[in-house]
Amino acid sequence: MTHSEAELQKVKSELIQMWKLVISQLLKTRKALITMDKDLAREIIHTERRVNAYELNIDSDCESALALLNPVAVDLRFVLAVLKINNNLERTGDIAEGVAKFILEAEAPFDPELLEQTQVLVMFEEATDMLVDLIRAFDDENTEMARTVFARDEMLNEINMSANKIITQYIHSHPANTAQGLHILSTIRKLERVGDQTKNIAEETIFYVDAKVLKHARDKGKFPQEES
Repeated sequence: MTHSEAELQKVKSELIQMWKLVISQLLKTRKALITMDKDLAREIIHTERRVNAYELNIDSDCESALALLNPVAVDLRFVLAVLKINNNLERTGDIAEGVAKFILEAEAPFDPELLEQTQVLVMFEEATDMLVDLIRAFDDENTEMARTVFARDEMLNEINMSANKIITQYIHSHPANTAQGLHILSTIRKLERVGDQTKNIAEETIFYVDAKVLKHARDKGKFPQEES
């Protein structure tokens, strides 16, 4: 293995460690939400510092790789993809921390009926599973697996779109639980953004492996009108 290959492998290894940590953060957040484990919520908030430290280290390593290794072709795409995925993972970590703060603010355990009606736990599970599959897709350079994320994210979008009506009805029937309803609505909004981060990661994986740029592909053909 050449020096350049060893340095890029180091970057990849560090990114995957960060990735696994973020997945762990989401899993713990879901558990804390179900059990109202405030100590676990505090642990999640504390661990976010490690996520941030990973982000800074990976950014620094990528900048060094660009400056000193002069990567080209697939190696250059790898470094550029890692820079963006690193940011997506850090934002996902922020989301887990944000939900953990909601748990600390809550005065009572969340109503199981509310959790079931809103499907917030289903969102947690699907968002986490998408990140798990993406880490395999990135590590194995499997773009077919990465592409499955785009369709799966639609479920998160649908739950998010239904949330306002469901929570409004719930609060009307359970006015004493208004704060809980608002916390769950905010959690759903955050989980929808996790879906956006996973799509970005999938796009970067495909860019790295296949040299295809998918960003804004969903808007293909929608061009602004030329000024007359």
